Amino acid sequence: MNNEELEAIFGLDTEDRYDYFLDTVGEEREVWILVNNEDHFLKLHSDEHGGFEYLPVWPTADFASAYAGDDADLSPRGIALPQFLKKWLKGLEKDGIEVGVFPGPDKSVWLMEPAELERDLREELSRF
Repeated sequence: MNNEELEAIFGLDTEDRYDYFLDTVGEEREVWILVNNEDHFLKLHSDEHGGFEYLPVWPTADFASAYAGDDADLSPRGIALPQFLKKWLKGLEKDGIEVGVFPGPDKSVWLMEPAELERDLREELSRF
């Protein structure tokens, strides 16, 4: 994907990026996160609604890399969709961590409960 395509999709509003995320993950069967050099996944903190932590996720490695920018400590890591649905979302729910779907460079993000994302992903998968 070239920079123009990345910028065009990052330029969409959060709802349209969410739809793009569902479509792409449904086709590719993979979710992308960022991990640091110690293999810990990136968690971000939101000050909205009393503050909470969330796991940012992207539909492709290109978007995760673009979000990380020049931070040499962060690199994209793919998670197979079945593992993400069965292990990751359940663990996030248990730990009280929300999901930030497809954050943009401007820090805009679609925030949701893990169970909501699981429902939407399973619905998307039923279309294939």
